[in-house]
Amino acid sequence: MTALPLTFAEFYPRYLREHSRRGTRILHFVGTSLFLLSLVMLVVTGRWGWLPAGIVAAYGFAWVGHFFVEHNRPATFQHPWYSLLGDFRLYADLWRGREKF
Repeated sequence: MTALPLTFAEFYPRYLREHSRRGTRILHFVGTSLFLLSLVMLVVTGRWGWLPAGIVAAYGFAWVGHFFVEHNRPATFQHPWYSLLGDFRLYADLWRGREKF
């Protein structure tokens, strides 16, 4: 990805192209699920250590997908906020069946 898109609507199709392989999507899905679980654990236990653990899990799984499955650089490096929003949008679309693994 090069220039910052003007809108998320312009960014998201690029995001999907950089997440086109099944393995990358599975790894993102697992990482995001672990992050959301860490938020639940934070609320349930009140222990803030769950938050960094969830962040490490989310980025760890996602970056493994990019470097070893997709063979590209994560969009996080150039577009951190759109990338985060794209991750949650893809996660929701996978749950709803709008996107495939």
